Amino acid sequence: MASLQDLGLNPEQDDAVHTIEGPLLIIAGAGSGKTRVITFRIAHMLESHIPQSAILALTFTNKAAREMEERAKAITGRKLTNLTVSTFHAFGVQILRENGEALGYRPNFTIYDTDDCLTLLKECARELGQSWETQELQEAAQQISAVKSQRKGWSDEPAEVKKLYREYAEHLMLYNAVDFDDLITKPIEIFENHPDILAQYRERYRYVMVDEFQDTSLTQFRFVKHLTEEHRNLCVVGDDDQSIYSWRGANYENILLFEKTFPERKEIKLEQNYRSTGAILAAANALILNNTNRKEKALWTKADEGNVIELVHPEDETKEANFIADTIKTLIFRENRKYDDFGILVRTNSLTKNIEMTLLAQNIPYKMSGGTSFFQRKEVKDVIAYLRVLTNPRDDVNFLRILNTPRRGAGKGLMEVLNRVASLKKEPLYDALKDILLSDQAPITDQARADLMEFVELIEEYRRKARQPKVKFAPHLKQLLEDIQYWEFLLADNPNSDKVAKWKYQNAESLVKFLDDWENDPEAPRTDLMSFLNRIQLITRDDLNDKEEKGSVSLMTIHASKGLEFNVVFLMGVEDKILPHERSVEEGPHMIEEERRLFYVAITRARQKLYMTACTTRRTMKETFQPAPSPFLEEIPALLLKVSDGSPQEEATVDELESLMMNLKKAQGA
Repeated sequence: MASLQDLGLNPEQDDAVHTIEGPLLIIAGAGSGKTRVITFRIAHMLESHIPQSAILALTFTNKAAREMEERAKAITGRKLTNLTVSTFHAFGVQILRENGEALGYRPNFTIYDTDDCLTLLKECARELGQSWETQELQEAAQQISAVKSQRKGWSDEPAEVKKLYREYAEHLMLYNAVDFDDLITKPIEIFENHPDILAQYRERYRYVMVDEFQDTSLTQFRFVKHLTEEHRNLCVVGDDDQSIYSWRGANYENILLFEKTFPERKEIKLEQNYRSTGAILAAANALILNNTNRKEKALWTKADEGNVIELVHPEDETKEANFIADTIKTLIFRENRKYDDFGILVRTNSLTKNIEMTLLAQNIPYKMSGGTSFFQRKEVKDVIAYLRVLTNPRDDVNFLRILNTPRRGAGKGLMEVLNRVASLKKEPLYDALKDILLSDQAPITDQARADLMEFVELIEEYRRKARQPKVKFAPHLKQLLEDIQYWEFLLADNPNSDKVAKWKYQNAESLVKFLDDWENDPEAPRTDLMSFLNRIQLITRDDLNDKEEKGSVSLMTIHASKGLEFNVVFLMGVEDKILPHERSVEEGPHMIEEERRLFYVAITRARQKLYMTACTTRRTMKETFQPAPSPFLEEIPALLLKVSDGSPQEEATVDELESLMMNLKKAQGA
């Protein structure tokens, strides 16, 4: 490995890179170069003759995993085809693909997303004779998720939810499907019930690293503990000050659990920040010092103190949006900045309407992160599933999706027989259905039999149409939606809102229009249906990459901004009941601390300039009110804030800022 000087690592980073044996806790402050440390650490392990196949690096997003892998390849100059850099859930998929049969899964199992799970829960509730409103069913789904991921026990949940969960779990197994919680809990089940399989993974992955450790749940820690308890070469990298995901099971106390589980651990703190100016770091340090449950640390930087933070009090949300748009244009003109220099952060999506309208009106390109892709909407996925079965009737996953869409009486009894026949005859489920319908022994009513026969005839008819050479399928797809009475199905599925049903049907029609445009594009090399479906698959897979295109202002929630950085950040709605959110205030002091960590994350996204807005009047759907500024603002030294409404405060001098930084370091025990 190259020398410390050649690598450009500071002493703490170098220590972390070269400590590869035994448990290691790296407390990595915001902007302290943790990804650089992890990738250099991988490179050092390879230089130390540890095989690629023995290294496992786990993180939370596909983007982070890709970046980590690409950096490691660049540093080593090797292809690293046997290195495993993965998200927790993707690694869970790998384990289930390799060993799911131990729990009764077939290798081609389906992963259900949130919409798929809600649809299945609706079906289960219907079979149980339970009646749920959509909002209630979503809450039940959250309760089930909390129990599955061991955030709660069943003793806290009503009997009706327990019954629904049992039915849901049975259906998932029948459909050879898993949900996202299963991608962690099922591998744990395999490890705990099949020690021989666990031993194989322990032997394979002898060096494990976990990024963003503060975001792991208790279940995820249990998962990692199983893998590493024997060889104990576990390196975890995290920052308890950036733990902001308790609502999805993250537990910053896993750092304490790690210390208890691995008492022989070594601990290294990365406190030098390479991202933000001194003024921004001083504000972040002063804020987070008010949290009690945290590791002592103080970020510092060699960069200059930079600009103080500008706090603006617009009259209302319209003027707030105008201020942000005007400032972006001004900075682009005066400082030769680009649109992708700017990030606009909000606590909740409900704050984005006015800023989106203003950016559009002022011709400022922007991208909104965290929305649902068009191709991931349930109604669009329904139509795509029909197309996939028409082109490939052996596609069990999409066959199961359309079998009861609209409902055709295919209940649990039929699904059990379908799976049994398909397994015995080694045939796809669609062929098994045709066999069952020819038999007198099928456990279905006469009406269900008639509906399913009609379904098979429909598929066969449209398969013939799809196979006709040089025939455009878009008109047939439009007719198919009418033949299956999809509009009536949406109305029945959304009994309390014709508008929702209409919006969903328009999305389905938009897909028909998309196919029509595809088939009539004179420049398209191929316009057959399979090529169209392959193109959709690529669009869906690359959707996140599309959102990262250059040349746009980024608009997102603070949660979505985690791990990102921008030269200029606008933090909107820094007001009481928004930040901290009123729901968190009601839940108690521990949630106030999480809201403060959220504010800390927002501040530390900024590299050079930070603007915060707090309106004097704000309108919601229900009322107009006068919000108070966020109480968190009182925790930032006034010296660091320039209030733009004519307050007499003056900008701080460099000497004053340096003095403030020294005092903050002393306060944090640095």
